[in-house]
Amino acid sequence: MRKWRELFNVSQVKLAEEMGISPSVISDYESGRRKSPGTQFVRRFVEALITIDEAAGGHLLHELSRIAGIPTEAILDVREFPVPVSAQKICETIQGTVLACPHLLNRNIYGYTVLDSPKAVVTLSGMDFMQIFGTTTERVLIFTNVTRGRSPMVAVRVTPLKPRMIVLHGPKEVDSLGVKLAEIEQIPLVLSNMKTTNDLIASLKELYQSMISK
Repeated sequence: MRKWRELFNVSQVKLAEEMGISPSVISDYESGRRKSPGTQFVRRFVEALITIDEAAGGHLLHELSRIAGIPTEAILDVREFPVPVSAQKICETIQGTVLACPHLLNRNIYGYTVLDSPKAVVTLSGMDFMQIFGTTTERVLIFTNVTRGRSPMVAVRVTPLKPRMIVLHGPKEVDSLGVKLAEIEQIPLVLSNMKTTNDLIASLKELYQSMISK
């Protein structure tokens, strides 16, 4: 329940308000203080998440419908921005160090997909990988749990669709081949210096939330 609530970027208070219950009920289920909810409660829970997302434009629902066939464990977060954001702004948000094509940071970014790199490389087929682009290729692909950065860049290299920007999170040093491939493809490659994957996703969510709340 917590995973889905956080994916929809909905607070316990807002969800409880939509469901007509106390926030403590949501908290108790998520922490395990209450036994597993029944099917009727789960149905109300899902309907409330859908209603809240639809009221905000239905961006996440649209993305989930497009990637329904992709192994969910490979995707950590996916969003579409209501207005374009510069690659430079994304770089600042994730505390990034530019490794390739800094001259292209003026590009507009219209969304992002955060992937668990090992799971994505192992489990996603070629068609699956193309579907992670969601509604537009003008997005940033963010690979987490990266060791050296070669595998994600090779995957991008052999895929017909190309993102507007690529972020790697995890390695202390990126493989020189990965940097070279980014330069060949003319795609800005950025190394995120955020402490953890959760910190990275939280920063992106804050950026997204600041846009939809305006």
